[in-house]
Amino acid sequence: MTKLNLLFLTGALAVLPMISTAPARAADAQTTAATAVWPGQPTDYHGYICHHLTVDGCEAVVVEPKTAAPGKPWIWRAMFWDAFPSVDLALLDKGFHLAYIEVGNTFGAPDAMAHWDPFYKLLTETYGLSQYPALEGLSRGGLYIYRWAAVNTDKVGCIYGDAAVCDFKNWPGGKNKGPGSPGDWAELMRDYHFNTEAEALAFKGNPIDILTPIAKAHIPIIHVYGDADTDCIPDDNTLIARGRYLKLGGAFFTVVKHGCAHHPHGLSNPTLAVDFIMANSGHKPPKKKTAAERSGEIVTLQPGEWQ
Repeated sequence: MTKLNLLFLTGALAVLPMISTAPARAADAQTTAATAVWPGQPTDYHGYICHHLTVDGCEAVVVEPKTAAPGKPWIWRAMFWDAFPSVDLALLDKGFHLAYIEVGNTFGAPDAMAHWDPFYKLLTETYGLSQYPALEGLSRGGLYIYRWAAVNTDKVGCIYGDAAVCDFKNWPGGKNKGPGSPGDWAELMRDYHFNTEAEALAFKGNPIDILTPIAKAHIPIIHVYGDADTDCIPDDNTLIARGRYLKLGGAFFTVVKHGCAHHPHGLSNPTLAVDFIMANSGHKPPKKKTAAERSGEIVTLQPGEWQ
């Protein structure tokens, strides 16, 4: 679990009150998105054009596909820019944009998550990306994506967690079965402004605690994890989240890498994750489960299949 992490993003005249200005505003927004120019000098990202921005005081990047898919779908990575990017690269090839904002190693704390809102607003309103991105959380990135999704259920297509932390009491707290990380635990307590460890342990804003609004919005979830992970223990993270989400009627598809520890993240052949994300992002989640959601299904990959 390393640290590497990054857009900011009239009153109406009383005359003719019966005339609505909504169509004009919609047309203006479409024109803005069609003509908006990315700032600064682009760089190369694995053969794709990468734009660097400053949003709400934070560094951010957006990578363009060679040809954008209809509706401009995108995947929003929460942490660890360019680490284990097989899914990101495959989605870029399929026409997805890739976005990331650096808010520090802050474990999804409220002060940091406040920067996500202007980033989303910029990408969707100024640059015309889809209103329903896929949220991607590797490891501690899981804390960010679930905490944002739970209060922005109308702005999420699907959730993709990879060895995702779903309860910080387990990691970095070291409670239950995990070894934890004392240094990260102390940093987390500072970032959340907890005064005591008891206050942190009583916190009810972990991903496993905030699944109800996400399930009510019918947001499908996919998790990939190693069953030999001794850092982010599956029993205390993904498996609790999965069990609770299914009981709430949500769709939760799981890919298990048999014999894999916390690292490496991702899949050598990311097709399972990519197909799920493509089917479940870029549009509003359906009100009923669909075959694409693969609700409750578990696929187990042997070492030769995930390496």
